Amino acid sequence: MELFLIKLGKAFTTIKRDGIIVGGKRIINYLFLFTKTILAAKPGDILIITGGVGDSAHYRAHNQAEEFNLHGLKTSVMLQDNPLLPYYADKYKIFIFHRTIVTPTIAKLIENIKKQNKEIIFETDDLVFDVKHIQGTDLYKNKMTYFEKKQYEKGVGEEIIKDSYVKVCSTTTTYLAKILEGYGKKVFINKNKIDNHELEIAEKILNNKKELSSLSSLSLAPDAVSIGYFSGTASHNRDFATITDALVEIMKKYPQVKLLLAGPLDVENQLNKFKGRIIHLPFVSRDKYFGNVYKADIALAPLEIGVPYCEAKSELKFFEAGILKIPTVAVANQTFKEAIEDGVDGFLAGTTNEWIFKLEKLITDEKLRQEMGEKAYAKVMAEYTNRNSHNEEYYNYLKSKLV
Repeated sequence: MELFLIKLGKAFTTIKRDGIIVGGKRIINYLFLFTKTILAAKPGDILIITGGVGDSAHYRAHNQAEEFNLHGLKTSVMLQDNPLLPYYADKYKIFIFHRTIVTPTIAKLIENIKKQNKEIIFETDDLVFDVKHIQGTDLYKNKMTYFEKKQYEKGVGEEIIKDSYVKVCSTTTTYLAKILEGYGKKVFINKNKIDNHELEIAEKILNNKKELSSLSSLSLAPDAVSIGYFSGTASHNRDFATITDALVEIMKKYPQVKLLLAGPLDVENQLNKFKGRIIHLPFVSRDKYFGNVYKADIALAPLEIGVPYCEAKSELKFFEAGILKIPTVAVANQTFKEAIEDGVDGFLAGTTNEWIFKLEKLITDEKLRQEMGEKAYAKVMAEYTNRNSHNEEYYNYLKSKLV
């Protein structure tokens, strides 16, 4: 019942935020995926149980399932809302729990798995399993409804990670891996990657540069230089605020610059004076998302430095832009330092002056934008696509549990 109320509260928030039409589409999409996962699930090697249908589930459940299948591991995905989940303990050998609240149904599934001495892996791409981090965010304090907050009364899945039966975790970044190791677990880092379908979309965009009208409703003047920030949730307000001063200086100095903003983002008052040059993009499906990203000449990836919840974030803003040959200026934290070679396939910035300097270099040098974009693309293709995935240590561990 509690999980139902949480879902109901999130549905209400979605409609309130996005409107009946767009919000309704997102709810319908959830119902579609719920049904699809049940119908598509086939007995096999691995079942990934996920708590949602957003970007996190997209990357950590569905994209990982595709990756594993490409490497000979028969994998299915199931939403945790399925009341029949306990019966799936007989049908798979490895169970990966991603952002799952431990409800009676999940608890029964775990009990059945343990009875058969099968493998449980705790999977996370965020710090939501540690309640002190999520409750300390601006998103929790000021943006969530009562029912949304209910799911964070405890850490999401904290019972699973603290269970001595669970020996292994998988995650996205070195930063998160070190925290998970603190629980006494063996940790595999399996980076977020672009699935084959979205890779095909990106390739289509790159091969049809002059035929993008069906992919994006946005049109910019040919002499404009567009800087894009694509936020996923309202939690990114504080991240974006860290570069407001830099963007104000850039907008003052370069009248040809346009700012593209997507997602539930509140623009700082300082930027309101440039509202005629700020373009807000509405919510679109992931199939159309990359068409909008391609309209940016430069991508932004700011985060609050020193805040664990932010430091834990992955480098997806780098590779979602890089797959379209768009260079990124990113915060100089551990994750982006590992992903980006500063000045080669992207830029790293820490201070306001660094953000201004590096944005200026890309704004004023079209050739540099193109060269850096090409190098970003090469890295993304090699390291961040399911097509070229090569995490053999993790695959071999999973295969060892199938014997």
